Amino acid sequence: MELRCAVQKYAWGKAGKSSLVAQLSQGNSTTPIVEDDAYAELWMGTHPSGPSVIKSSNEPLLNHLLSNVDSLGDEEKKVFGTDLPFLFKALSVAKALSIQAHPNKKHAEELFATRPDLYKDPNHKPEMVTAWLGPFEALCGFRPVADIKFFFQEIDELAAVVGKSACEALVKAESDSEEMHALRECFSALMNTSEESIASALKQFEQRIPSLSAEKKDALQCDLFTRIATDFPGDVGCWSVYFMNYVVLQEGESMFLGPNVPHAYIFGDCLECMACSDNVVRAGLTPKFKDIDTLCSMLDYQAGSVDRFRMQWSTVDEFCQTCSPPVPDFAMARLRLPASATVDKPYSLPVRSNASILLILQGQATSAETKEDLSFGQVLFLKAGQQLTVQVKGEQDLIVYQAFANV
Repeated sequence: MELRCAVQKYAWGKAGKSSLVAQLSQGNSTTPIVEDDAYAELWMGTHPSGPSVIKSSNEPLLNHLLSNVDSLGDEEKKVFGTDLPFLFKALSVAKALSIQAHPNKKHAEELFATRPDLYKDPNHKPEMVTAWLGPFEALCGFRPVADIKFFFQEIDELAAVVGKSACEALVKAESDSEEMHALRECFSALMNTSEESIASALKQFEQRIPSLSAEKKDALQCDLFTRIATDFPGDVGCWSVYFMNYVVLQEGESMFLGPNVPHAYIFGDCLECMACSDNVVRAGLTPKFKDIDTLCSMLDYQAGSVDRFRMQWSTVDEFCQTCSPPVPDFAMARLRLPASATVDKPYSLPVRSNASILLILQGQATSAETKEDLSFGQVLFLKAGQQLTVQVKGEQDLIVYQAFANV
């Protein structure tokens, strides 16, 4: 079944036709693109804040699942009930999203029970992000402690807002547990510094940057800092550049973000798959509510290289790969069928034991089952055990991403 999916317009999204999300939306909607609007996210799934509907009937996908429970896999229903456990998204990021983390399942239930006005559901939100169409920039997890110490030594303005005692505690820390405790104190001190002090320190550092040598600017990642500070003047989140790993994912590369991992997407287009939740705890780079106490208390303060978050894809056959994060809520597959290699040779996608959602990112094909044409931007729902065989059309490779429960 073809789906019509919700588009979310947030201030950080790319404008008009420059947005992958806007381009994809044309594949399953007749609504024209508004060039001045920021197209941020395309939601594919059953989340109530942006539910997909069946294109032919306009019936919400969740309603269909409730009345056609055989659409879901047996194990899927045992673990998650009669709903999809994942939310599949495409994102187009023009400027940084908030400094944020997502709670674990138990914490999410507590937040929902006590503060439902801020935390809208009781689910956790582990997520996997995959770069699409060029580099995708993000901040992710705490940097190695040696890097953070270096920045404290080189950037007096940063050390001043963190505070002398907190900085010294991090410098003197020897064991991993001491470093994690000291890092928590440093980050919490930063986040709780007055807005006036933060804004003053940011301004002083920005004014000092032009006097630095090219080598020093590079070592202090001044270009990245300046880009973020320009979009969010006076915001405490600007200093997060010096606490969190800066990562650039190339097209097709992925990383997994588990509970309590601090992160912020900065620029680019990506695909994202996550547990079906919209719980976000924020503390910077946002005009929205900053729940600083909750964030600082829940974060994973393990420091280290960003490589620990990278995911590897496994080869299924010459055209298909899969990636399975360490959670049952979701996994992904991707298909790349070269047009030249598949003339007169239909390809059958691996049959999944659970329901799945497919997004066509490039190319054209014909479905052997329905004889209907498939093209860029179309979103399909396949019930558990359903076969899909495609024949590539035209001169472009066919590229499809698929999300499904990992049970």
